[in-house]
Amino acid sequence: MTKKNNLHKSIIFASVIVSIALLFNGFAYLKGGSSASSGGDDLQAEIEKGIDAFVQKQQETAQKAQAAANQPVEVSGDFADDDAVLGDKNAPVTLIEFSDYECPFCKRHFTNTYPEIKKKYIDTGKVKMIFRDFPLNFHDPNATDQAMAAECAREQGGDKMYYAYHDLIFQTTTSNKGLAKDKLYELAEQAGVNKTKFKTCLDSGKFKDEVQKDLADGQRAGITGTPGFLVNGQRISGAQPFSAFESIIEAELAK
Repeated sequence: MTKKNNLHKSIIFASVIVSIALLFNGFAYLKGGSSASSGGDDLQAEIEKGIDAFVQKQQETAQKAQAAANQPVEVSGDFADDDAVLGDKNAPVTLIEFSDYECPFCKRHFTNTYPEIKKKYIDTGKVKMIFRDFPLNFHDPNATDQAMAAECAREQGGDKMYYAYHDLIFQTTTSNKGLAKDKLYELAEQAGVNKTKFKTCLDSGKFKDEVQKDLADGQRAGITGTPGFLVNGQRISGAQPFSAFESIIEAELAK
């Protein structure tokens, strides 16, 4: 949207120049007759030529930026990080989700689309999912607290416990209103981890740097909002329907 706006502004700017040039030529005609008009025509032609070149350059710049944004992101190394994995770690397709527990669109994805992805691809060993935190600053401190809470659950029970707690947060939160810390302690007990150890972990902020690293990596990968996904490096933005994931996953499985 920003690129289109910039191009639109450029065209408006060019139009203003044309209008000024036409006014200039009109005054020249009134003052100097046909010879002035002839000179004005030459000037007008040069101005329009310059405007065309300027607009063309803006279009080329926008196209290059769009092409760069569409390039797949390498999902190994930093982008995979050491975050919790759901599914077969040797699955041919890697789905990385950058998410915010307080984001209503993330909750919508969890409720409407995630179950289908899990059933058709994760549970069958075709896709492994890696959940990474992308807490938006206007959802903090709750979003970061919840992200750290899931890490604290994982510390006690591994990846399986991480996703059990992840599910409980999304099932419980109303999104945007947040879950108080006391509720996070209750969820830990409900998930089956030691509540005292969990509380000590969460209150210490032990995993805050881990959460911030996820956020930084997401920004580096071109994630600008939540939920944001990388499917074998190909970006999907927003709470898209299952079909948006299915088309990319199937294409990757067919390679």
